Amino acid sequence: MEGPSPVQSGPWNRLCRATGAAAPSGGSEPREAGSVGVRILLVKLSSLGDVVHALPVVQDLLAALPGAQIDWVVEQSFAPVLALHHGVRRIIPCEIRRWRKSPLSAATRQQWNAFKADLRQTEYDAIIDLQGLTKSAVVAWLARLAPGGKRYALGNQTDGSGYEAPTRWVADVAIRTQPHIHAVQRSRELAARALGYSLAPSPDYGLKRQLAQSGWTHSATEKIANRVAFVHGTSRADKEWPLDHWTALGHRLNAAGYQVALAHGNEKEKLKSQAIARVLNESAPGHAVALPLLPLDALTHELAQCAGVIGVDSGVSHIAVALDLPHVQLYNFDTAWRTGPDAASGRQVSVYAAPAPGVDQVWQAWLGCLDTVQGAQERPSQVLEWSSCETDGA
Repeated sequence: MEGPSPVQSGPWNRLCRATGAAAPSGGSEPREAGSVGVRILLVKLSSLGDVVHALPVVQDLLAALPGAQIDWVVEQSFAPVLALHHGVRRIIPCEIRRWRKSPLSAATRQQWNAFKADLRQTEYDAIIDLQGLTKSAVVAWLARLAPGGKRYALGNQTDGSGYEAPTRWVADVAIRTQPHIHAVQRSRELAARALGYSLAPSPDYGLKRQLAQSGWTHSATEKIANRVAFVHGTSRADKEWPLDHWTALGHRLNAAGYQVALAHGNEKEKLKSQAIARVLNESAPGHAVALPLLPLDALTHELAQCAGVIGVDSGVSHIAVALDLPHVQLYNFDTAWRTGPDAASGRQVSVYAAPAPGVDQVWQAWLGCLDTVQGAQERPSQVLEWSSCETDGA
């Protein structure tokens, strides 16, 4: 990979000229405190996991460009996660997935025109297509550039990720990156090389700090030190973990003093949550709780109150990573190198086995996370009683 360009050259000068600020010299900041921030548009439409993986770009930009005004185009269903991050100035929602199903309907045309008007409200000094697909290229092309501004995009496909040529056709600058790269690092490197700044060694998602500052909690409960969330739902059946594995793991957690909270994103997953909770509650009421079907922002806050999360490779599990919770992520395929948590800290690990990881394997990984975070001596020693009123049909 090529190193980022010096701070006083290339894109920095162009951005400063576009916004009327003096170009920085040496390592100074590109604009003074109180000046108009560089206007940047990020295009990352979907899916939930991909949107979460791109969140560190916001923190990187704010660190390199204090005062930057960052807008983000995203599918409406994933906008609640971005709304939790105060570094995103304006969220521009779209529903391209739904519009594709009836492109010629009057409703679609009306909503598309409204989206375009919303998108084109602002002129941007930099438009960065983090997605690399035709749909994101169209959005980047429709957005307005300020004088001297440029569009940036990926210049090549990376292993295991979708890529379509139009993304580089509409870009002023197409940036090639190494083909074997983690999804988080791919987005971070693209933005850093586009605007010429250096990256901090570790990604900062920003969510944990934002939630702490907001003081918002979804329910009346405080942080529940003895609650572990299970994330069993996924859009792909081949990523699921067997039901009997979930119940066996739940029994071990109960015996160690944990209550299990079961998260889900739709009615089908909710039924599975209730089924697991019923099995766990047979030995003692309150061993498990099936959470209500929650909006994405409320679910994020519920996860933040837990002692940790164990889940399959899914967007909700990636939110657990963004919240910096102790987390074990389960893989039936050897793809954790591309989307899984960084195991260097020991707080968050991935477990892979085909056709699926075993219960013992996952349990040992969870204990390893606890030893890293708090030490074995601080684990709960007895099962606590929990109010059955928190359950949702379990």
